[in-house]
Amino acid sequence: MTTVLSATLSKDALVAVVGAGAMGAGIAQVAAVAGHRVLLLDNRPQAAEQAIEGLRAQLDKLAAKGKMTLEAAQAAGQRMQAATQLSDLADAALVVEAIVENLVAKQTLFADLEALVTDECIFGSNTSSISITAIGSALKQPQRLAGLHFFNPAPVMALVEIVSGLATDAQVAETLFATATAWGKTAVHARSTPGFIVNRVARPYYAEALRLRTEGAADCATLDAVMRESGGFRMGPFELMDMIGLDVNFAVTRSVWNAYFNDPRYLPSLIQQDLVDAGYLGRKSGRGYYDYREGAAKPQPQTEPRHTAPVRIVVCGDAPAAQALAARLQATNVSFDLAVSIDGRIAEADDAVLFVTDGRSATQRAAEGGIANTVLIDLALDYNKATRVALAHAGQCSESAFASACAVLQAAGLQVSRLADVPGLAVMRTVAMLANEAADAVYQGVCTARAADDAMRLGVNYPAGPLAWADQVGLASIHAVLTHLNASYGEDRYRISPLIQRQVFQGKNIHG
Repeated sequence: MTTVLSATLSKDALVAVVGAGAMGAGIAQVAAVAGHRVLLLDNRPQAAEQAIEGLRAQLDKLAAKGKMTLEAAQAAGQRMQAATQLSDLADAALVVEAIVENLVAKQTLFADLEALVTDECIFGSNTSSISITAIGSALKQPQRLAGLHFFNPAPVMALVEIVSGLATDAQVAETLFATATAWGKTAVHARSTPGFIVNRVARPYYAEALRLRTEGAADCATLDAVMRESGGFRMGPFELMDMIGLDVNFAVTRSVWNAYFNDPRYLPSLIQQDLVDAGYLGRKSGRGYYDYREGAAKPQPQTEPRHTAPVRIVVCGDAPAAQALAARLQATNVSFDLAVSIDGRIAEADDAVLFVTDGRSATQRAAEGGIANTVLIDLALDYNKATRVALAHAGQCSESAFASACAVLQAAGLQVSRLADVPGLAVMRTVAMLANEAADAVYQGVCTARAADDAMRLGVNYPAGPLAWADQVGLASIHAVLTHLNASYGEDRYRISPLIQRQVFQGKNIHG
């Protein structure tokens, strides 16, 4: 194969897309809008023609909304043409495969293409889960193949993962990176390992929610509300899994778990398996974690009733949660005193003492600290802007003390959801595990720290990159949460990434 220069494909270069489903059609639109002539091929009769008709209509709608000029929309529409057979793609400079997620089907397609195209033609696979190394093993020139993984819908989502298999030529990967960037996307490099970046690093978002549900921490609606209104995620994990489809989400989880030789970190959930076995697949089937059938009531998150305001409120220390609590109380004209925090407490409300969770249960922390009325508050993306926060209290804590803890947060304008006394609560343990998984991906050379953060922000709309979020919380605090989770459960699932350990030992965050 002739060496490919690490430069953007010329706009004169022909781009071919095989597969006219939602992903393939979306990729064709992206390439055409960027100025390329595009051939779209599908083995279903008329599928490519129908897809192009739909894309032209979509471009016209974008023009009508002022998102692009009418001239640009019409030009992009005319640059897309349907191919009728594989040989029509012989002059392509780039062929993007977006067919069924089946290894043999992809290998067969690329092997057939290799006999038709020039040596300079680059192959890109939009696979989300199949090894690029395995796909390339069927080629005489596997160095020409890399993953070009768009996210759905491709014209809207900003992220593209450029995935290098064992044989991928580095300059091929750089050309795809530059081309995706020229197409208006944010490209990230990844090594071909199970799940690449996004589908691997995202696993704890679902896994920890399912573990919390298994332990009876709260119902699905409450956990979803906490993750949205405190954690800042656009969708809670259960409503997100219902939208994706429980069968799809469960299959990806099983695929990653199997690919990592049943590593307990990716262990699938029996709750999810039961729902899939029952045919409760989420929105598409009418039932999942929630009931979407006509007339079904939408469950509301558990929210603590309004409690009587404490007589004594003391805000302690200068941690972010304490500073935000003081500012919010001041904004609502609630009187409070200030004090130094000698043991990490952020506030006192009558007999209650509030701490931000460090991964221990409230009961354990109460026993070890000698404070019976210990109440733990969950992590928030921004305590100043959060509208809800989760609390848990020690088994030794009185109901009146817990009511006082709720009341001080309610006085600060927060809704309060009570969780069972589970280690790490909801947002904190999820963020810690997301950061841990991202750190392992970086440590193992799958991607850079910046790529991991960009991928999770842009590929699945996380409110912050998990590693940047860990730095914001304090990497030493994340290390402590993971240490306590590991001690509480005694499972390899919660082992700490060597990268996090190394950075903490050096007194550094992930990003320096």
